[in-house]
Amino acid sequence: MPDAIRPARTDTFEHTISGLLTKRADLFNEAERIRDRLAEIRNDIGALDRVLGTLGYKGDLDAAMPRQKREVIFGRGELSRAIYEELRNAEGPLSSRDVARSIVALRGDDARDRAYLSGLTKRVSKALREMLKDGNVYAATDTRGNRVWSGKAQLNR
Repeated sequence: MPDAIRPARTDTFEHTISGLLTKRADLFNEAERIRDRLAEIRNDIGALDRVLGTLGYKGDLDAAMPRQKREVIFGRGELSRAIYEELRNAEGPLSSRDVARSIVALRGDDARDRAYLSGLTKRVSKALREMLKDGNVYAATDTRGNRVWSGKAQLNR
């Protein structure tokens, strides 16, 4: 039988599972190394910019940089839909950071990435301010003076 299908030698796929888990761990470690290297490069660029400024360079450093491809994190309306969904399912008012944490968890992104979470919190906050202008969400202040957000559906509970 030249083209016969050979039956699996095990029914549990333990070798396959083990191999996939090993590959997953390798990729996760590689992603951490890349993220660390990227942070080093950003620090080096900042140091070079400071030295250029100290030496009297007056030009526009950003104009001298090659154009980078814009990284699209959310598609059109995707962030707003995610925010509405989080507010709709929340038990009470949420801070912008709480909404961002929920979105990170929902998307399966790395919740330990502080820079990503901080950037997303800023985006969420800006989106919520726009939603407030449109009358689609409500804002209040918690006991610590922080702004918290709720959706219209929460008020009807």
